Amino acid sequence: MWRWLRIAFAFVAAVLCAAALGSVVQTQFNMAALLGMGVTVPATVWLESTLLDLLGFAPLYAVVVAATFLIAFAVAGLLVRLAGGYARLLFPLAGACGLLATILLANSLLPMTPLAVTRHMLGTAALAVAGGIGGLVFAGLLPHRTARL
Repeated sequence: MWRWLRIAFAFVAAVLCAAALGSVVQTQFNMAALLGMGVTVPATVWLESTLLDLLGFAPLYAVVVAATFLIAFAVAGLLVRLAGGYARLLFPLAGACGLLATILLANSLLPMTPLAVTRHMLGTAALAVAGGIGGLVFAGLLPHRTARL
């Protein structure tokens, strides 16, 4: 039972990490776009916007990340079992690829881009990296026996 609780804790930590990083990335790209349009953005507004997005956008984004990670980490878990290890490689890869696939799918199916940051390849890549970091958090927090299976 403790093993499953540790896995659940690792999953929640991974989702929170990836969602928070994704939220910060989204905000920074939006602020940079404003600067690109010639708008002056004081540092206090920049910081306040980042914090407000962490409170407002990150929870919604966490739902998307959680759904993505459920599928991606299940596949990675099977691969870890088949390969006899490599959790610290496969879970970050799954997190990054899973979020990339989710972003590309959403952008292709929806009439408009749901996240402004994904209109640019660098923004999409930054969100995928956030997913990879979430996968690294998950792999790092897994019980030792589970990470090897």
